[in-house]
Amino acid sequence: MSFIFVSCDDGDDDDNVTDAPVTTARIEITTPPTKTQYRTIDTALDLTGMSVTATMSDSTTEVVTDYTTSVPDFTTAGTKTVTVAYEGKTADFTVTVMAKPSDGGTQTGTDTSWIKTKYTNVAYAAKSSAQVMDIYIPNEGTVPFPLIISIHGGAFKSGDKADGQESPMVGTAESGGVANGYAVASINYRLSSEAKFPAQINDVKAAIRFLRANAAEYNLNPDKFAAWGGSAGGNLAALAAVTGGVAELADDSLGNAGVSDAIQACADWFGPIYFSTMDAEFAALGQTPATGATNTATSPETAYLGKTIGTAEAEPLVIAASPQTYITTDDPAFFIQHGTADRNIPITQSENFAEALSNILGADKVTFEEIEGAGHGTSEFQTAENVAKVIAFLDKYLK
Repeated sequence: MSFIFVSCDDGDDDDNVTDAPVTTARIEITTPPTKTQYRTIDTALDLTGMSVTATMSDSTTEVVTDYTTSVPDFTTAGTKTVTVAYEGKTADFTVTVMAKPSDGGTQTGTDTSWIKTKYTNVAYAAKSSAQVMDIYIPNEGTVPFPLIISIHGGAFKSGDKADGQESPMVGTAESGGVANGYAVASINYRLSSEAKFPAQINDVKAAIRFLRANAAEYNLNPDKFAAWGGSAGGNLAALAAVTGGVAELADDSLGNAGVSDAIQACADWFGPIYFSTMDAEFAALGQTPATGATNTATSPETAYLGKTIGTAEAEPLVIAASPQTYITTDDPAFFIQHGTADRNIPITQSENFAEALSNILGADKVTFEEIEGAGHGTSEFQTAENVAKVIAFLDKYLK
């Protein structure tokens, strides 16, 4: 084990000092690797982008790179627990290993084989090949079904409707959205490399309008729609929730003009809410952001807006992209969760947003929960117990 030595006064008048060792108190995986990975011939685990932070006994933190990983039987498909170790401390994450399809195509990280009725790559608009969705219909239950619109994260620059982020929404044959009588539409949208804000929320709203306009075809209840997303998907879910009918964020040329884009409930997992204050909020918390500063020319948020966050020219876009800007008394109910160990998005983003919502909607329509020890999108969110909380919230407003 390595030691860092600091000097401290031993209380005598002889100016002697005693060396006090500062050791690693705990480690956390602040940026897990991709949750779904394909089993290939070399069976290598892709840790690209993974960040591990050590908290020292003096409460300081540092990003470490000389950690080790232990991967049990990566040669077979399934859900694997990977242990990361550093100076005697460990942390775990899970990764779903899938066999690569023989045709070279993509394969979902979610087992949907048990769902009898599903529609894949349904186009909801025709401007971009990204404007597609997968729709999953319950095997049984009373029609029309309430709908969960699943919105993937990925810093507005990556992610996919079938990369595993939809797993909590779709669920299993025993639990989750579909098993509990919800249809699920997992959507793609234009990423920041293709188009800048507001293209992404334009797409989300176009998907909502398409689903409502075609509700009868898919056995959906057009009056019972919810959005649920994590990280960037949480931002877009929240933005859709507070901007029903807001014309400046809708692009009617994408289709179904005149159809409502309102939703009736929102589940926001650790979404960024106001980009230009994230650096200051991390500093106030005494934390170092795992992926670097937001107010830089190279941040994902800058790429999303097309202007450097923190500058005067970017601030109007920051305001326009913030769900907090649009809160009104007729907004739907919110369920918000954020991990206390999140080093990608400061927890105060969700705290402040929940407070702003409560002040206008009333505390009875807003639920905010801290998940102790959880990082950014770590496994605590996807436990059966936690997913059941979200489903119970949706049941209250959609059933």
